[in-house]
Amino acid sequence: MTWEPDWARVTAETLEVSDHLDAVADPRCGAVVTFLGQIRDHDPGAEGEVTGIAYSAHPDATAALERIAREVVAGAVPHEDVRHEEVVRLAVSHRVGDLAVGDLALVACVATAHRALAQDLCRELVERIKVELPVWKKQHTADGASHWVGL
Repeated sequence: MTWEPDWARVTAETLEVSDHLDAVADPRCGAVVTFLGQIRDHDPGAEGEVTGIAYSAHPDATAALERIAREVVAGAVPHEDVRHEEVVRLAVSHRVGDLAVGDLALVACVATAHRALAQDLCRELVERIKVELPVWKKQHTADGASHWVGL
């Protein structure tokens, strides 16, 4: 399987799910799996209510995101019934800047011919992004405190 980026970016712009879905639209794909990571009002490591998160990124974060996506697709195992080259369409974005509770921080859409492969790829993509993408977050709480998460 091969993949050239339909969409892989780290951006300060608001993330639109419809843009990601449009990027992966393909008549050969019967399954589209979408993951939305949004800012929540709590965190196990936070004392009190979370009011927002400020994300910052390394200058090479978009290149790292493209690499992660390419490696996830390259390591995929096709569905057992596939008799031809499996098509994979993938669009993923991570937001940086100041985000409020409810804002989208991560949108990932994966389209393939079969649901099992799309589900597997989307999960692997999100898990690898969480571990490998050079993006850091500073969490703000209602009491005015803030702390870095994951450093």
